[in-house]
Amino acid sequence: MIAKRKGFTLIELLVVIAIIGILATIVLVSLNTARQKARDVRRIGDLRQVALALEMYYDDTRYYPAIAGPGVTCTSATWTTMSTAISGGGYMTAVPSDPLNNTTYFYAYGTENSATPQKYALKAGLEANNNALATDVDASIYGCACADGASAPFIYCIQP
Repeated sequence: MIAKRKGFTLIELLVVIAIIGILATIVLVSLNTARQKARDVRRIGDLRQVALALEMYYDDTRYYPAIAGPGVTCTSATWTTMSTAISGGGYMTAVPSDPLNNTTYFYAYGTENSATPQKYALKAGLEANNNALATDVDASIYGCACADGASAPFIYCIQP
């Protein structure tokens, strides 16, 4: 008489492996969405911290950091100038950069009846729709295109 062995068949093992693969895929997709949201929250927090440092800088100097020369732009050059001013002045130990690709955010400044900047705008691109977009600035400010558009659908801008 032949003894019957206990164990799994090849088909049963393949079904279990397929189910585990499907569950792993679902978990990874969910984690990717959570990571996007976490990076967006960090971007918003970064801009708010920089805004606080800019306000402390303004309290001491009565103007916001600016590049020498005419014109106002919203570029990485203005971000670098602003970063140097607030980190060199002790307002922030390290000025943050984008958590995804380590690029800079954007800073623009404006003058109003004065030779020194009395206003500013900070800008960051978000990866996903966020409730904070309902409370941000949605216009072009000092050369920063802050309106959400087709090419950059989730733009977060703040100003004082």
